[in-house]
Amino acid sequence: MNSDATILSVRGLTTHFQTAEGVVKAVDDVSFDLKRGETLGIVGESGSGKSVTSLSLMRLVPQSTGEIVFDGVDVNRMSENDVRRIRGRRMAMIFQDPMSSLNPYLKVSTQLAEITKLHLGLDQKQAREHAIKMLETVGIPDAASRLDSHPHEMSGGMRQRVMIAMALSCEPELLIADEPTTALDVTIQAQILELIGDLTAKMNTSVILITHDLGVLAGMADKVIVMYAGRVFEQASAVELFARSANPYTLGLLKSTPGIADDTDGDLYQIPGMPPDAANLPRGCPFAERCERAADICRDQPPPFVDVSEGHFSLCHFASEIYAEAKH
Repeated sequence: MNSDATILSVRGLTTHFQTAEGVVKAVDDVSFDLKRGETLGIVGESGSGKSVTSLSLMRLVPQSTGEIVFDGVDVNRMSENDVRRIRGRRMAMIFQDPMSSLNPYLKVSTQLAEITKLHLGLDQKQAREHAIKMLETVGIPDAASRLDSHPHEMSGGMRQRVMIAMALSCEPELLIADEPTTALDVTIQAQILELIGDLTAKMNTSVILITHDLGVLAGMADKVIVMYAGRVFEQASAVELFARSANPYTLGLLKSTPGIADDTDGDLYQIPGMPPDAANLPRGCPFAERCERAADICRDQPPPFVDVSEGHFSLCHFASEIYAEAKH
């Protein structure tokens, strides 16, 4: 297997919802590539389109259009039966809230065994042994006795580990982790992120890590996409993005992330204003009303997607100038 081969190529991914208030452009013309063994981070505020993007990639949202080419085959052109064969087997997802993603009426053993019996053809005994092995792999102590627990009998961190065990049970080629540390304390967050990184590295799994926190991506992502109002506002390698961002929105997110040396008595920076209504986006740049650098052109004309360096793109009228200023 070529480790440099592209496992996922997304072109023009668009997901719009028809509502009483109008058409909500949840995801609008998103494109990116992901190589085998690579980790892509997708970051942005709540409502930026991150989760809808992940659901669209798994074809869990019927309204999506565009190309989702997974290992050479367009997922959007597959039959529903073919999608079911790869969903959970070759493409897997860790959802945001394990308490709502796990069935509260079923034991963990039933939920873990279901996926391996379906996709790997294991019998009941084999599926149970495999489930115990996966719980041990994700660091749950006394896995054999914990296997028959119900989700409410586990802590939030343990439930999240069960979700990771389920997602990795069939050793998928692509793992989508949608804010996997939401509602967990910082110590457990670090453990979960380290666990995902270690396990996916061993399996050479490609990862899409979705978060609202740029700090989470600093030590995990190879590439980063910054989303706002359903659009890709910036795309670059993680090193390049943190060192020389070329977009005012990304710069705002970076300033909003507290550092170790920050004055704990001072106010934490926050981007002014609120994200726009996705059903009533402005004519120009959707970030213009919140942007410190906005000019008349930003309010009148949609921003271009500017190539500021190799593999580094920014959706901004002033992207080149901002990138040049970052040198100094």
